[in-house]
Amino acid sequence: MKETKQDGPILVPVDFSPYSAAALAFAANLADCVGRSLTVLHVVHDPGEMPGYYSRGIKPKHLQRIEDAAAEMLEAFLAKARKQLPDSKPLLEAESVLVKGLPRNRILEIAEQKGASMIVMGSKGETGLKRLALGSVAERVVQLAPIPVTVVKAAK
Repeated sequence: MKETKQDGPILVPVDFSPYSAAALAFAANLADCVGRSLTVLHVVHDPGEMPGYYSRGIKPKHLQRIEDAAAEMLEAFLAKARKQLPDSKPLLEAESVLVKGLPRNRILEIAEQKGASMIVMGSKGETGLKRLALGSVAERVVQLAPIPVTVVKAAK
């Protein structure tokens, strides 16, 4: 991995969950305090892994590419966050990025491409068999990232 800039953006991978919303709010406040920009990333994953995941963003009886549905969901997610934190300049000016692939791999690749100074992401905090069965993207990113990673847990 190439060296990251100390003043690079804070990368915030999101999956539109309440955990991602909490991570985005945390990252927006942090970016405001330390004078960083935000890059909000959504990785469109293989629907075979989580069938129906994007169906909640598609209108009934309306055919739509998964990437298009994901882009609409990302914009709606950002609009809601901006409405909740209207005074956050980093959030208002955040760059949104949509890519396809395996989330853990693509998060690390985009962090490198953007010269991110850190990654802030949400986590459900699953433990035991549930975590083993589902795996943890946040855990893998923490293990493999050469930059600081902050994992934000939201109240259940």
